[in-house]
Amino acid sequence: MNTSGENFIRRNRMKKFAMGLFAILAGLVLLAFNFDLLPGDFRHIIFSWQMLLIAIGVVSLAGNENRTPGLILISIGTFFILPELVDFHISFVKLFWPVLLIAIGLSLLFKRRWQGRDYRHRGFTVNSSNNDIPLEEGFIDETNVFSGSKHRVHHQEFKGGRITNIFGGTELDLTQATLAEGQRELEIECVFGGVTIIVPADWKVVLNISSILGGFSDKRSVIRENPDSKSVLIIKGTAIFGGGEIKSF
Repeated sequence: MNTSGENFIRRNRMKKFAMGLFAILAGLVLLAFNFDLLPGDFRHIIFSWQMLLIAIGVVSLAGNENRTPGLILISIGTFFILPELVDFHISFVKLFWPVLLIAIGLSLLFKRRWQGRDYRHRGFTVNSSNNDIPLEEGFIDETNVFSGSKHRVHHQEFKGGRITNIFGGTELDLTQATLAEGQRELEIECVFGGVTIIVPADWKVVLNISSILGGFSDKRSVIRENPDSKSVLIIKGTAIFGGGEIKSF
């Protein structure tokens, strides 16, 4: 089995372990509440949508290379659960959007700082919102926060890259591109966002997406994969409260 497949299986096992652990803990806590071993005043806090976001964020962190989506969910859940635990004399609703924007900005800045050298080495570029985009050395790096983009790649060799959408969306049209030889990886990270990827009907595509209250599906109407082709596009990543689809014409 190739390294990419082994890593995907390992990450899936870690996520399943984390989900199983949370299910067991939730059951034990519920038993404790039912038999009055824990104060009932905390029941609405433990079993709340805020705690659900925190739990999903922790599961997302398990074995995930990109920790941004999980950290955002944990931050949102923690932000809204704090007023239930501590008596603040300020309006958390007024603070939410500014703090969220600052947190996302800091996350993206530090992400670029630590990974920028690797991006430059691999030829990643930050793409504009133009419909037709050039790819430096065949790679794409797309990040949308509270925004969307629609791109079309013309007559170039596609080698993979990364697309991150946080409250945003991307449409990537690769029907006029060629897929570089070998296994090429396109990493997708969506939090309350989505991705649509349009590929030629003869491309080999493998989906390795972990979904949490989201989904990613292959909706190609026409598939004419060449069994002898040495080029494979592996789409991997995480979809949390979001997802995407693959299409072809």
